[in-house]
Amino acid sequence: MPFHALQLSPQVLKAIHEAGYTQPTPIQLAAIPEVMAGHDVIGIAQTGTGKTAAFVLPILTKLMASNAQRHGTRALIVAPTRELVVQIEENVRAYAKHLSLRMATIYGGVSERPQIAALRAEVDLVVATPGRLIDLMQQRQTNFSGIEFLVLDEADRMLDMGFLPQIRQIVKALPRERQTLMFSASLSREIEKLTHEFQRSPKLIEIGRRANPADTVTQFVYEVSPHLKSGLLIHLLADARFDTVLVFTRTKRGADRIARRLESGGIKTGTIHSNRSQNQRLRALKDFKSGAVRVLVATDIAARGIDVDGISHVVNYDFPMHPEDYVHRIGRTGRAHAVGDAVSFVTPEDQGHLRSLERFIGRGIVRKKADGFDYHAPAPPREERRRGEPRAGRPAKIEPRLLGNSPRGNGDAFRRNGNQFRNVSVPNRPRRRSYRRHR
Repeated sequence: MPFHALQLSPQVLKAIHEAGYTQPTPIQLAAIPEVMAGHDVIGIAQTGTGKTAAFVLPILTKLMASNAQRHGTRALIVAPTRELVVQIEENVRAYAKHLSLRMATIYGGVSERPQIAALRAEVDLVVATPGRLIDLMQQRQTNFSGIEFLVLDEADRMLDMGFLPQIRQIVKALPRERQTLMFSASLSREIEKLTHEFQRSPKLIEIGRRANPADTVTQFVYEVSPHLKSGLLIHLLADARFDTVLVFTRTKRGADRIARRLESGGIKTGTIHSNRSQNQRLRALKDFKSGAVRVLVATDIAARGIDVDGISHVVNYDFPMHPEDYVHRIGRTGRAHAVGDAVSFVTPEDQGHLRSLERFIGRGIVRKKADGFDYHAPAPPREERRRGEPRAGRPAKIEPRLLGNSPRGNGDAFRRNGNQFRNVSVPNRPRRRSYRRHR
């Protein structure tokens, strides 16, 4: 079924055609009619199958149809990360290029003044992260009394225990009469029960097996000792087929350490994590998209906000602890029917998480060995030093000036004179005057 059979507006259809899309994906084909009919929707589909367009296209059509009768902000899209907000903004602007609709993005890490100005101008559509949005709501800078559509993108994260209180606070400020849409690549049965708190008789649309990684992604596991992971990564990057590589780590410090190691080896590398400023994160993502950097090292904060065409490989440098995070990580490659590879480094400590993942996705993952790599290389020797000696490269410990370690005397001989002590090894040293208040 082509797009023009989905009752989308002519302006939206024109933008779709200019973007090069000819046929809707299965999630779009199933979800767009339900949204157009006014139903609440829970949409579950594999990463990279066009879920964003599945809710943006019908919302833009319905906003345009009632543009003359209604004013103020009418659609609110909430996403868990700044990167995902920027990605949604790019999609909305592409699909709404022929519409007279205004939009604004609300997220942290940048000045809130332009965001406040946009909200006061009563833009038609707002894309926001929960934290900054609640900050502005508490400042009474928002007016959501006219909201017709609420979208929770990556709903499993939005309804996670960490986000649930924030989402409840946002939903409480919205009109009860609204259309609520939730989309995600994975949605546990437990969290699915919570969606009924925010929706009314939602239509569940599930494309493919729940939380199954995209079929276009080839998955491999490299079993390796922890101290060999960085060496194995550099060994794999020597292959020219690893041309656009996204590396995921568990910690921010680990991401910086890997990036420094790769840069020292002559591999152009960028980093994205929560300690980076918004401008730094956007610059790193822009360089990755343009090819200025070959490798982008990120924490899970970026797993759901990176939409870059042509990522050849996703590398799980640190194996994810939760299967849902694995699904979203590897979904950055093999998008829109393209092919890609997902490589995971698994240490002996990760074997339990690997077995849990294989049960979750319902199949085993191929184990692989890197040709020419020495898996038996010993761990670098730990620096041996005597107890109390400073480590190499560190300054010696500065001792406090206590009795016995002063350069003016060794403290071997002291003479008591009333309540005062005097070091007799320096006889000409003047006595220190006491400024203590006497009672």
